[in-house]
Amino acid sequence: MKRLALLPMIGIIGVIAMLVIPIPPGLLDFLLIINLAIALTILLVAMMTQETLQFSVFPSLLLITTLFRLALNVSSTRLILTSGYAGHVIETFGNFVIGGNPVVGIIVFIILIIIQYIVITRGAERVAEVAARFTLDAMPGKQISIDADLNSGLITDVEARQRRKNIEQEADFYGAMDGASKFVKGDAIAAMIIVAVNILGGFIIGMAQQGLNFNTALSTYTVLSVGDGLVSQIPALLLSTATGLIVTRSASGSDLGVDILVQVFSFPKMLYIVSAVIMILGIFTPIQIWVTAPVAILLVIAARRMASSRKRDEAMAKKSAEAEKTKSTKSPESMYSLIQVEPVEFEFGYSVVPLADATQGGDLLERVALIRRQIALDLGIVVPMIRFRDNIQLRPNEYIIAIKGSEVARYELMPGHYLAMSPGIADPSIVGIPTKEPAFSLPAEWISESMRDQALLKGYTVVDAPSLIATHLTEVLRRHAYELIGRQETKALIDAVKERQPVLVEELIPSLMTIGEVQKVLANLLLERVSIRDLPTILETLSDFAATTKDADILTEYVRQRLSRQITSQVRTGSDAICAITFSQGTERRIQEHMSATDRGVQLALDPRIAQQLIKGISDHVSRLSSLGKTSVLLVSPVLRAHIRRVLARGLPDLSVLSYAELDPDAPIESGGVVNI
Repeated sequence: MKRLALLPMIGIIGVIAMLVIPIPPGLLDFLLIINLAIALTILLVAMMTQETLQFSVFPSLLLITTLFRLALNVSSTRLILTSGYAGHVIETFGNFVIGGNPVVGIIVFIILIIIQYIVITRGAERVAEVAARFTLDAMPGKQISIDADLNSGLITDVEARQRRKNIEQEADFYGAMDGASKFVKGDAIAAMIIVAVNILGGFIIGMAQQGLNFNTALSTYTVLSVGDGLVSQIPALLLSTATGLIVTRSASGSDLGVDILVQVFSFPKMLYIVSAVIMILGIFTPIQIWVTAPVAILLVIAARRMASSRKRDEAMAKKSAEAEKTKSTKSPESMYSLIQVEPVEFEFGYSVVPLADATQGGDLLERVALIRRQIALDLGIVVPMIRFRDNIQLRPNEYIIAIKGSEVARYELMPGHYLAMSPGIADPSIVGIPTKEPAFSLPAEWISESMRDQALLKGYTVVDAPSLIATHLTEVLRRHAYELIGRQETKALIDAVKERQPVLVEELIPSLMTIGEVQKVLANLLLERVSIRDLPTILETLSDFAATTKDADILTEYVRQRLSRQITSQVRTGSDAICAITFSQGTERRIQEHMSATDRGVQLALDPRIAQQLIKGISDHVSRLSSLGKTSVLLVSPVLRAHIRRVLARGLPDLSVLSYAELDPDAPIESGGVVNI
């Protein structure tokens, strides 16, 4: 293939040489036949092409063939004017095709030029121009459609990239065709000028230099010139036709011949009507019946065959579909598809469908795209595609959110109502149906649309159903982000870092840690909602300490200490000081007495009574600070931090537990209370 790829390059160099170097008549005959064969091949390929991008090289090929044809014109002109003979091919076209009559030849040549230049080339040029304009105008809409399909999980990332690439190539192709059609137009104009020059120049040379009489010179050079014009314009006409076919073709999945048979002759009744009209022409007009009857009979036969073939194809298609359905149901592959679990699923009742259906004005899919983008920015994790599906087993206004096939959240909307949350003090004039906000379990009320403006004036936070679902889904994804990062997702994140910092990744993986070990550290960070967006810093920390320990919990603590500035900014509200709850020295000493080394590392085995007292003491301080409008954190020693976090995971899941080493030295801290048990 590599050697054959050199042939076009060699051919272009040879074409350029033909413009300067004279060639003998025998070689010119051979090249003229090749030119005709190339034009016919391109025409047939254009007819067999199913999509325009399958023949994307056509604009460049059009330029090369046009240059080749003009080079042949130059060589034939040189032979005609110097020797009055240009080979058997041109002589055959001059004598046999036009019968040796120069007038007939000129008329045929002019008709060919009119067909090529005015009809085909002008039309193809206009179609290419309009197609290029509409393709460019449609690009943004097609890009949005691809993004919507990608967000809804209908296509993969690879398919999305390929579709975007096809859109770009399609725009480039029609833009190139808009310019390439100018080559064909210029070639038609050049052909007329060349024929006129050959006739005039040959007439002058024949009489002035070769001593021929007027009639002989005019007849000889006119026949040769017209023959030369015909032998070059027939391939040009084929290429013009191919240009028109390419720019007018639409993607149909089959070639032109199949499209014509399927689309034009898909209606047998139409052929019966045409047959009747043709027969009437033979009966009631001077056109004789023996001329129209065969055509009418052929149309009737074709209509009958088409009708029977169509019925047979429909029966076979139905039978094949039933067999395929039965086969797919019994195949092992279908069983594997049944046990596949989606990472994130959003199932809803039929009344929620309009919120997710873009054709009904729903914008939930667009909101999901923004949610995935925001979580990527906040947590540094790429949330997988969220599978949306309706579920008739749910109540009409109910929806559930599932992570890896297990339900993690459920809520029921109230149609025609808004969710209103008070600013802290409820207003008795705002009357609604009591409920709880699903994301944070805050007390709220369902209010009617007529009360919405009044609630806003009273300082209530009022949200509609799509915003409520988006907030709930966002909070669920944040809370369960640690479950969504597996080894495959970890490898994708590391590969992205490797493109920018290959040395960092090569030093860590696989010599010091495996992908699975890194994934455990990242999951630990996400479990406490620590962003892993600064992945290079995380990997650098693991490279520093992985040689001394492989314990994921210990490595996580090292990483948290390195991310102290980021963690401090997460728990700090604006410019306010961090309100920290601490343990007394006796409490920390009492907790450390319950720590013991096991084969799984250091473990904390607190007495249930002590654990209950610990949770109650911390909870009292958190409630007191919350009533004062302050957000609190629990500040403990680095040795205890991870263990205390596990103890509080069920009782106080939203409380941030920090160690002294994780605080930014520049961050102001105020005491929020001391826990003493």
